[in-house]
Amino acid sequence: MYKVANASEYLVITGVGIEDIKLAKKAWVLPGQSYTVLDLSPVNYTFEVQAMSAEKLPFLLPAVFTIGPRIEDHESLVKYAKLLSSHDKLSSHVNELVQGVIEGETRVLAASMTMEEIFKGTKQFKQEVFEKVQLELNQFGLLIYNANVKQLVDVPGHEYFSYLGQKTQMEAANQAKVDVAEAKMKGEVGAKMREGQTLQNAARIDAETKIIATQRIGEGTKEEIKVKSQVKIFENEREAEIAEANSELAKKKALWAKAAQVAEVEAAKAVALREAELQGEVERMNALTRTEKLKAEFLTKASVDYETKVQEANWELYKKQKAAEAILFEKEKEAEAQKALSEAAFYSRQQAAEAELYAKRKEAEGLVALAQAQGTYLRTLLGALGGSYANLRDYLMINDGVFQQIAKINADAIRGLEPKISIWSNSGGDGGIKDVANVYKMLPPLFKTVHEQTGMLPPAWMGTLPDKTS
Repeated sequence: MYKVANASEYLVITGVGIEDIKLAKKAWVLPGQSYTVLDLSPVNYTFEVQAMSAEKLPFLLPAVFTIGPRIEDHESLVKYAKLLSSHDKLSSHVNELVQGVIEGETRVLAASMTMEEIFKGTKQFKQEVFEKVQLELNQFGLLIYNANVKQLVDVPGHEYFSYLGQKTQMEAANQAKVDVAEAKMKGEVGAKMREGQTLQNAARIDAETKIIATQRIGEGTKEEIKVKSQVKIFENEREAEIAEANSELAKKKALWAKAAQVAEVEAAKAVALREAELQGEVERMNALTRTEKLKAEFLTKASVDYETKVQEANWELYKKQKAAEAILFEKEKEAEAQKALSEAAFYSRQQAAEAELYAKRKEAEGLVALAQAQGTYLRTLLGALGGSYANLRDYLMINDGVFQQIAKINADAIRGLEPKISIWSNSGGDGGIKDVANVYKMLPPLFKTVHEQTGMLPPAWMGTLPDKTS
């Protein structure tokens, strides 16, 4: 019979020709085989887990889990088909299985945490419960599609979360009061600062206005004092001339009275003396009056000049302060620019130094690699030549053309000489053998010279070098 499963179902087929089980959306069910329809739709499981914290304080954890088979994993579907396909998803068996896993993991996790940690880290606590429950459900081929862990609830008689919530609420209310008071303080301080700035600006403008007004008044006062001084000088000069004329007149009158009235000399003298004393007192009083008047006038002038100079000095000081502040600001900006330039130059030098260091490092690595390659080459040659350093040296000298170079150098040294050697002998065979013996006597020094220059020894069939004693 040909069977076809719905969109949210699978066919689980067992029997003849199938080693274990077969999962398919559509298949032929042959004689000797049986099939079961596996429903893959998830189911909601509602629990109220009772757990206990590390302080032995109980609490309730209401939760709703949406759990179903893991459809994207074939191995998980096989596990679910083997373990749970024979039971209804809403049966007490599956419900107790899921509830047991959730309650067990929740209680183990809650027992390792304090109530404060559970309450403050509710999100983290829920996430850890989700992860640990999912880890256990993997062995049944189940997947948690959604987990809604509700707010933690107190067990009757252990109202910890209620008290903790009240504590948090009171702390939040107190913090809100503090924030309101701080905001009010900032507002009042800002208003006072604005008011103070307004008063300072008004005072500065008033001061500048008074300075200008004082300067104008001072200039007018100086002109007025100058005119009054000239008038007073003229009046004093006229009074002096009048007094001098009166004095001359009195003297002449006294002389005429003295000449005319000799009898009345003493009386006239007494009268004149008295008049003179009175006149002197009057003059003295007039002088004092004029002196006080001049003092008052000049003191006023001095006060006005002093105030004017003080305001001018303050204005000059203000201008110098502003100029100094401008120069200081300009110097600070120049210092910042110099600092930025120095940092850029330092960074450039640092990059150049790092690049140079990198090049040196790569060069050193190349030399090390070349030395390692040459060492491997020499070890290989030495092994091929049986470990003989003499054979290795001869091979390298032959391979590098050292002997050819020596021969070329010796040939170049005697090139163009064209030596002619002739051997004459009149004593028969003994003379020829003697000459050959002389040639063989020359060979040891020649071999010694070659050995000193190249380190090579002559073959054994050609003889050996003489030692130091021979």
